[in-house]
Amino acid sequence: MRTIAFFNSKGGVGKTTLVYHLAWMYAELGASVVAVDLDPQSNLSTMFLGDERLVELWPEREHPQSVLGAISPILRGLGDITEPHVESIAPNLGLVVGDLALSRFEAKLSSAWPACLDNDEAAFRAESAFHRLIVQAANKREASVVLIDVGPNLGAINRAAIIAANSVVLPLAPDLFSLQGLRNIGPTLKDWRREWRDRLERTTVDADLPLPAGDMHPAGYVVMQHAVRAGRPTLAYRKWTTRIPAVYAQEVVGVPGPYLESTDDDDHCLATLRHYRSLMAMAQEARKPVFHLRAADGAIGGHLHAAQDCQRDFEALATVIAGKCGLAW
Repeated sequence: MRTIAFFNSKGGVGKTTLVYHLAWMYAELGASVVAVDLDPQSNLSTMFLGDERLVELWPEREHPQSVLGAISPILRGLGDITEPHVESIAPNLGLVVGDLALSRFEAKLSSAWPACLDNDEAAFRAESAFHRLIVQAANKREASVVLIDVGPNLGAINRAAIIAANSVVLPLAPDLFSLQGLRNIGPTLKDWRREWRDRLERTTVDADLPLPAGDMHPAGYVVMQHAVRAGRPTLAYRKWTTRIPAVYAQEVVGVPGPYLESTDDDDHCLATLRHYRSLMAMAQEARKPVFHLRAADGAIGGHLHAAQDCQRDFEALATVIAGKCGLAW
């Protein structure tokens, strides 16, 4: 089983949409998939599930079937995680449902991080809660791949989520903010990896407590919202994408790379995905990925061809990510 986190400290780049479509694509390709919503905004859960089901999963008091329910004993200081509920989306696709109240875990994790240096077992239980939840959820579904969606920040919740990942994929928008984000994300990932491994080397907590290795291997980046005019990328798009390879190599990989004219020539670029515009709204209305849209959903003519293009784009991306992250099914 391999875990892949999709991470960008900037919101609005299409990260959750990417996770949603890749989860469906891997399921379509025959993998057993679990998507884990660790973003307190819970946008991934709202893409997968309708309001009626979410009302059932988020009642007025306790939420035993959400990620919050699974980590609630740790949050309340009453015990360890409980067995996570995995919502069945399709025969080989499950979802660990997010929760808007997950933000309450931030303070607990913020204090647990330094406490791990004192070999505090309760702190290690808190920091490894997401990792152990993910392993249990994957075992329940016999999953070969777990896709983790996180919020757009560099906070303690994301740190605990990212150290649980074997690999990290960075969705980027072709703009100044994504370049600046890379300059923050790259050093932060390195710091988290180094600091977590330092804690692992020091600890003597119960060997029966499974702790994440903190691999966090940067698998590459995906350029989102690719704008095309007359069959070619717009000038505004090219202005920023030509700068991405050097910044990614320097800040994320840690090795200065050669100047490249295009992300097409960069081995770290997993794909460039176009902006599907009205098709995305159509897919959200139908509660299905763009590449599952049919004429009955309103995808006719050019829209149907674009949906078919989307199928090819995501199949190619899923294959590339599988190769980079050592996925097999």
